Amino acid sequence: MIPDLGKYADTVLSAYAASLVLMAALVVFYIYRSRKSRRALEQIEQRMRRDG
Repeated sequence: MIPDLGKYADTVLSAYAASLVLMAALVVFYIYRSRKSRRALEQIEQRMRRDG
């Protein structure tokens, strides 16, 4: 199933690995940022209700 990459196998496989790691890092970063933004928005909404 795996194609023969010859002498470029290390380069190609490391490029795929680096791409997957970077994509995973982006997903984790955006999930973290989304949760942080959601918490901040909830705090603002609570303050608005209380001060309202």
